[in-house]
Amino acid sequence: MAFNASKTPLLRAVSKRGYAVCPRLVGDTSPISVNVLDNKLVVATAEASVPVSRVSIVLRAGSRNEAYDTQGASHLLRLAGSLSTQRSSAFAIARHIQQVGGTLSAWGDREFVGYTVETTSENIETGLRYLQDLLLPAFKPWELKDNAKTLKNQLDAVTTEQRAIELVHKAAFRRGLGNSIYIPRFQLANISSENLLHYVANNYAPGSAAVVGVGIDNNTLSGFAQNLNFPSGSSGSKSASSSYYGGDARKDTAGHRAVVAVAGEGAAASNEKEALAFAILKQAVAGKPTKRGNLSGLFGEAANCAGDAPVSVKGLNASYTDAGLFGFVASADSKDIGKAVDFLVRALKSGSISEKDVQRGKAALKASVVTKYSSDSGLIKEIGRQAALNRTVLEADALVAAIDGISVQQVQAAAKKVAGSKLSVGAIGNLANVPYASELK
Repeated sequence: MAFNASKTPLLRAVSKRGYAVCPRLVGDTSPISVNVLDNKLVVATAEASVPVSRVSIVLRAGSRNEAYDTQGASHLLRLAGSLSTQRSSAFAIARHIQQVGGTLSAWGDREFVGYTVETTSENIETGLRYLQDLLLPAFKPWELKDNAKTLKNQLDAVTTEQRAIELVHKAAFRRGLGNSIYIPRFQLANISSENLLHYVANNYAPGSAAVVGVGIDNNTLSGFAQNLNFPSGSSGSKSASSSYYGGDARKDTAGHRAVVAVAGEGAAASNEKEALAFAILKQAVAGKPTKRGNLSGLFGEAANCAGDAPVSVKGLNASYTDAGLFGFVASADSKDIGKAVDFLVRALKSGSISEKDVQRGKAALKASVVTKYSSDSGLIKEIGRQAALNRTVLEADALVAAIDGISVQQVQAAAKKVAGSKLSVGAIGNLANVPYASELK
């Protein structure tokens, strides 16, 4: 099979010199180059800290785009990263990627599905050859059947904490963003190859996708992206907007523990300043001073008020294109969870945040941003999300400056917004003492 991109003189010349990009110092952040091609596909690149090239194709084909009868399609798209395509068999893909010591992986969430290839810089042409094939999956019925056990194993591996987060999304949004990123068990044998190919045709489009790379030249990646073959006739369906409702989604299971996610209305990613205010708020009310230390801020104080019972608490902040969630996830013994949730909700509904807490939240968020931008693996996912969502990418310095530009009043407004919104509750486990959303004051 011919690699279309390497037919161009530019790429052929670059491949001869090994896709050489001067590595940056480990721990430094990289300048980011962004351009939009004639077909509206966004290309973004950054320097690597090691002689390893990473390239991702990011598509807005996450679970929010699923209809009722195609629930789980995005989960199967992640699985498709290891299946045959219309151009290459699964064996050929695995064999050639492994021969050059590379990896080909898939990831996804409610907004996106992404495919990432990682190889040494001199072997990236082999990686790109098979990465482009993933835009044209085959979904052979016998391969889907053979991988049914893999899907079941993946579902069994989902933690109760993640299940609670899925449930609180269901309670908050019902449809769209309420769709789980995992395939429902009743759908395991119900999604056909035709359903999946139709889903791909509707959601794989250059106008709603991005190609991003770390450790590869921008001109090289632009040449590769320009020659990508998207599904015939694909124009990309517009994601249905999601409205926030609130309410309950509960699942009783055996045992003596319960995990509860409680959230109110957060910020949409399209409102950059409000989204940053909520990101600061999360660090302020639920940050950790040390990696394995106790939670600080309002949520930490609330968990301590619950008594001597061990309670695990994490902050929850999710910003999507047009909506968001903000709250917490708590885990405790069933006899203690009710009291813990009560104190945590009081903190969430207080709507108060001090200037000192805001400054601490800013410092923690900036440290998180710099850490992510200085890691090649963290950087490629970050620029991939930004490029596909916003059609541009902020460099680390610009993002840190934007965080500094958020005022105490904006963070306080975010706290008041979530305090005044209707709550959503997602709970799993022994729910004998778990309150319903209408009971939380």
